Amino acid sequence: MVAAERVVDAHHHLWRLDRTPWLHGPPVARIFGEHAALRRDYAIDDFAADAVPAGVTASVHIQANVAPGEAVEEAVWAAEQGRRRDLVQAVVGFADLADPKVDAILDAMAEQAPLRGIRQQLHWHTEPAFRFAPAPDVMLRPEWQRGLREVGRRGLLFELQVFPSQYRDALTMVDAFPDTRFVLLHAGMPADASAEGRRAWRAGLAEIARRTHVWVKLSGLGTFSRSCDVAGWRPIVEQTLDAFGPARCLFGSNFPIESLWTGYDNLLAVMRACLDGLSPDERHQVLAGTATRLYGL
Repeated sequence: MVAAERVVDAHHHLWRLDRTPWLHGPPVARIFGEHAALRRDYAIDDFAADAVPAGVTASVHIQANVAPGEAVEEAVWAAEQGRRRDLVQAVVGFADLADPKVDAILDAMAEQAPLRGIRQQLHWHTEPAFRFAPAPDVMLRPEWQRGLREVGRRGLLFELQVFPSQYRDALTMVDAFPDTRFVLLHAGMPADASAEGRRAWRAGLAEIARRTHVWVKLSGLGTFSRSCDVAGWRPIVEQTLDAFGPARCLFGSNFPIESLWTGYDNLLAVMRACLDGLSPDERHQVLAGTATRLYGL
């Protein structure tokens, strides 16, 4: 069954060490912990060696926070890399949506690469190591929303990365852009594994799922536990599926970051095990069908 089961990896990263400033310098506490093993190039041959034996036939490169001013070059490079192995069919690039010149950046990326969307990481947390955005409510600022309007105007989607504590602001923003497609990343970032934390995550997830122009990515599930096993992942996967349904859920490996605690083959085996309660058609939606439609693969 596995050999015949098509898989699209809708969330992975390619990078060159010399173009990713966050991988340089002294060790800094990060959301995924100690990361010395990531301080290397991760190009298409590396990704192919990890993903192809596990059954991946297509993928989407997600921006990897390259040096400022190099977002267009990253998108072009990732697309060129992908064509060498016929493995990267779409790119989600970076743009600071508050940049007055965001229109030109979006157009340049779209002209030179198979651009399908934009990710600007908005997650903010009281724990400094979990914090990326400068403030929790960047998404509500008028100058930022002007940039989001340009994203939607071009038919691109926006990859939304926020913590449950930011869901209220995220919903306000999502409701203000009913014609823009959003993809909630990493199952909504359920960082708090306490009973109260999981209740808040589930309630917020259900509310977001009521917005039919939002999809959700089953990716980055080892970020906070720093592990990959069925016991830890199944409750998150099943509760996300309950909220959104298989036709609005899609798989992403988050490689090579997840390689800090697991191999690609084990990650995909765990994900498949977490989907064993679904019908064959529902499994196909999560593993390939939803991503194929959403990113126009």
